[in-house]
Amino acid sequence: MRNDFNKAYYDRFYRNPRTRAASPAAAQRQAAFIVHFLRYLEVPVKRLADIGCGLGDALNALSDEFPKAKAQGIEISSYLCEEYGWQQGSVVDYHSAKPFDLVVCNDVIAYLDDKQCAKALTNLASLTKSAAFLGILTKEDWEFCDQKRTDPDQYLRPKAWYEKRLKKHFVGVGGGLYLKKPLEYPVWTLDRVLG
Repeated sequence: MRNDFNKAYYDRFYRNPRTRAASPAAAQRQAAFIVHFLRYLEVPVKRLADIGCGLGDALNALSDEFPKAKAQGIEISSYLCEEYGWQQGSVVDYHSAKPFDLVVCNDVIAYLDDKQCAKALTNLASLTKSAAFLGILTKEDWEFCDQKRTDPDQYLRPKAWYEKRLKKHFVGVGGGLYLKKPLEYPVWTLDRVLG
C-alpha cells in the first residue's frame, strides 16, 4: 500500500467539501446506477460486499436499496475500522466462504502495485457470484480528472492493462459494472464493453 489511509486522508478526500474527490450525493447516484442496472438485468442481490468501503456512503445507499441483502463493509484502514466498525481486510487477500452477489470496489485498485493489483483482480473474481462494480483511475483518466481533488499517490496504469486481466473473469457492461463469467443473465452483444 502506498498510503496509510488515516484520518487526514479521509478528511481531505472525503469529508471536506472544498477538497473531497467525491460527495455523498455522488455515492448515492453511483449506487442508484448499480441498483437500477442490476434490477433491469434481473440480477438478485442477497449478499453484497463493499471492499474499500471508506466512509460507507455507497454501502449505506446500496443497503437501503437492497434492504433484505446481507451487506458487508470491508476496509484496510485501521482508522475507519475503529471509527465505523468495518471488517478489516484487503482486496488482495480477503476471503469469504461464500461469494457475494454484488461486490463493489471503488477507488481502491489503483493504490496497489502491479503484482498486488493482478492478485486483487483475481481475488475479486473469486469473491463475485454475479456482478461487480469497479471504479479504477487509469492513466488515460488522469489528464481530465480534477487533479486538485484526486490523490496523485496511485499507480496510473493504462486501460488495456486492466482489460487484459478483467476479461478473463468478467464481461463489462458499462459504467464500471461487470458481470461474472460465464454469464447467467442475457446481455446483448452491443451492450458489452469487455469480454
